[in-house]
Amino acid sequence: MSEEKAKNPAEYGAGNIQVLEGLEAVRKRPAMYIGDVGIKGLHHLIWEVVDNSVDEALAGHCDTIHVSVHEDNSITVEDNGRGIPTDMHPKEKKSALEVVLTVLHAGGKFDKDTYKVSGGLHGVGVSCVNALSTDLKATVHRNGVIFEQEFKIGVPQYPARQIGTTDKRGTIIHFKPDASIFTVTEFRYETIANRLREMAYLNAGIRIFLKDFREIEDDGQPKSDEFYSEGGLVEFVQYLDETREKIIESPIYIESLNQEVPVQVAMNYNSSYTENVVSYVNTINTYEGGTHVTGFRRALTRTLKSYADKSGMLDKLKIEVSGDDFREGLTAVISVKVAEPQFEGQTKTKLGNSDVVGFVDSAVSEVLQAWLEEHPREAKIIVGKVILAAQARHAARKAREMVQRKNVLGGGGLPGKLADCANSDPTVCELYLVEGDSAGGSAKQGRDRDFQAILPLKGKILNVEKAHEHKIYDNEEIKNILTALGVKFGTAHDDKELDLSGLRYHKIIIMTDADIDGSHIRTLILTLFFRYMRALIERGYVYIALPPLYLLKRGKDERYCWNEEERKRLTAEMAKDGKEDSVGVQRYKGLGEMNPEQLWTTTMDPNVRTIKQVTIDSAAEADHLFSMLMGDEVAPRREFIEKNAKYAKIDT
Repeated sequence: MSEEKAKNPAEYGAGNIQVLEGLEAVRKRPAMYIGDVGIKGLHHLIWEVVDNSVDEALAGHCDTIHVSVHEDNSITVEDNGRGIPTDMHPKEKKSALEVVLTVLHAGGKFDKDTYKVSGGLHGVGVSCVNALSTDLKATVHRNGVIFEQEFKIGVPQYPARQIGTTDKRGTIIHFKPDASIFTVTEFRYETIANRLREMAYLNAGIRIFLKDFREIEDDGQPKSDEFYSEGGLVEFVQYLDETREKIIESPIYIESLNQEVPVQVAMNYNSSYTENVVSYVNTINTYEGGTHVTGFRRALTRTLKSYADKSGMLDKLKIEVSGDDFREGLTAVISVKVAEPQFEGQTKTKLGNSDVVGFVDSAVSEVLQAWLEEHPREAKIIVGKVILAAQARHAARKAREMVQRKNVLGGGGLPGKLADCANSDPTVCELYLVEGDSAGGSAKQGRDRDFQAILPLKGKILNVEKAHEHKIYDNEEIKNILTALGVKFGTAHDDKELDLSGLRYHKIIIMTDADIDGSHIRTLILTLFFRYMRALIERGYVYIALPPLYLLKRGKDERYCWNEEERKRLTAEMAKDGKEDSVGVQRYKGLGEMNPEQLWTTTMDPNVRTIKQVTIDSAAEADHLFSMLMGDEVAPRREFIEKNAKYAKIDT
């Protein structure tokens, strides 16, 4: 541990104040601008550049965007917009292109005549990308001329220069993230594809192309996708719900072209037991919701309640209907355009504009009320679903209270199978959810008892995707998980909200066998967390352990391998005189085959283990994936497996 000497307060003066010039501030504190320097922050660089192209589309000047991932993990984003201006900036005395790429809070977003609405609120987007890239090259096709300018870690290598003439228009940004800044520098194709798919749905009529030159297909072409939507949000909801059973024929579409805040909503009801509301402001995904979601929920509850009361369908119901009941089985996409949005920070996760509540509420109430009157058969089906949801919620609350009351009366009531840790500080404690008693026994013996707790799970837990909420409290393994974690459901604000005040571990590590059954159990646990304890994932508390697949032996030389490629490479390396049969290969079929020392050395020792943090890149895509993998519809699941079988592997 390094020592830090206290400074004499008298020495603290103007000389101690460090002024961060220009983009130096971004390089010193990158997380302040892009969220983090891990996988999310890395992909955020792409979103910042793509958002600029989308802003051109929102302004009516662009309809095609190309995104390319190159072999060296650099990125190119090209659009057919107007092109970033290249003439001299009157105040900065340099080209507007250089100003946009090097000066924070600079850009056309602040000129209301240039962009009526914009995702890049703070104007730091592309300049941040420049600051955090070892190399960035901007090529602009504008007014018949081609301009270019190159930068290294944000520093211009020469002024913007003219390099030719053109009959095209648009901007091309090519950049390579700085490996000294980011902990991860390899882009994920699916993460990019999911975001671009959303952008196409949110901006009907825009064509977005994605190519990945790191992976060449059988036809010799790079892996690619094209995203385009004519139906916009209606098609988005249909895509999200394609693996669920619909209870009304087609989505309800709501649009208000209010000059101040245009509102678009598409919503549908299905037979599932969960709510899936995805929200956007100026095409930016607001993961934590905000005032637009509040307005939608308020209007939905009031309008449906009013209709249900008038219909008399609630007369015989002996329990009160709540807002949650009106949203069970609901899938909705909300998109608003706000000229001056107030977000929480640059990462734009929650909308704060108070006036937006009223605009959304008014738009939804008016259209939904008319729709219910015009579609009495579908309206009756929805109200029937609401009544069932209220009854199930009442049953779930009773079951939940019974479980939680038993825990309190039982003096904490920790599961008998839980081998708890000695430390009581949740920030350093880990809980391993282990498949099977055999592996659980090895893990209990091999762990560090100070901070590692072990909970063996017997068999497969309940598939919560296909069960009412009250059923989860009847499942012994799920009850054990909830009790061991120390979490409860229900707060002063929300009956279903997860109360983390008693959470006992800040690392929850799922450790299952590296086989089909192990993968299924892991997915069942992740489905439970995503549907009922999503806050654990969002706070970064959930991980997946990666045990080795092979142990290679040659004399006293022993090495573990986590995938087939590693096994082949190390076998060749260890082989005596090139004879690979001199290397013994042990294939681990399950965790139970490892003795406690092996399990600690390979999978549990924090100094050497590999664990993967579970994150949610896109809540909409995650919802679609879980409903497809764990729902009732077989055809979409079969199609997914066939499409992705060749990519199936365990990597480190």
